[in-house]
Amino acid sequence: MRLVACDLDGTIVRRDGSVTVRTAAALAACERAGVRVVFVTGRPPRWMAPVADATGHHGVAVCANGAIVYDMGTERVVRTRAMPTATVREVARLVRRAVPGGAFAVETMDGFRREPDYRPRRGLGADPVGPLEELLDGGAVVVKLLYRVEAGVADDMLAAARTALEGLAEPVHSDGASGMLEIAAAGVSKASTLADLAAQDGIGPEEVVAFGDMPNDVPMLLWAGVSYAMGGGHPEAVAAADRTAQPCEDDGVAQVLERLLPLRLRSPASGRP
Repeated sequence: MRLVACDLDGTIVRRDGSVTVRTAAALAACERAGVRVVFVTGRPPRWMAPVADATGHHGVAVCANGAIVYDMGTERVVRTRAMPTATVREVARLVRRAVPGGAFAVETMDGFRREPDYRPRRGLGADPVGPLEELLDGGAVVVKLLYRVEAGVADDMLAAARTALEGLAEPVHSDGASGMLEIAAAGVSKASTLADLAAQDGIGPEEVVAFGDMPNDVPMLLWAGVSYAMGGGHPEAVAAADRTAQPCEDDGVAQVLERLLPLRLRSPASGRP
């Protein structure tokens, strides 16, 4: 075990938005032992401050489902994998046809923008609002396209979007109750960006332990040498993972790392726990 890849919400971030002292201590123990920790999340960078505060402001995070690499110490974006504007337009056309009745928002390098009927779950702010075409004006660098149907079923929406967007873009969802799709450029996923980061340090998938709970975690769970789905996680995540950890609310990630780290220390040459 040379790298721990860890989703945030529903994996180490509890329903109240906190990361427990136990979990933070387990992650810190990994880093002291020379095991790299990378957070891999659908969150945009602007939502990373509480996690950085809880875990010590160090290392990098993969944000926006693989579209952004974010330095937790300097609080700067160091890499982006954007979706071309022409692709955004085509994706929007196909999604509206396959899953009618929704509205779009875009995560850009300049912030969040939304159509009037898109209702953010974190409250209405001073974000730019307008038709999608207007939101794309000025060469917006889109890292993630969001599509919400207020009465939609996320699993059904994802199934339809996968068929409609095959080969064009990467649709996922991170909350079965949200009625929302998250769409990245083709080839962009938690797994693809994590693999690039690991390779920079000469780390192969067989040396990675990954944790996640939702469909947006599936590529990462399949790529990692050993993967854990959180207890109570989405069935797709559970099916993709090698093993199941205790739920987030029970410090499931910490429980696993507390078992694995002593094994790693006893057998430092071993790449697999």
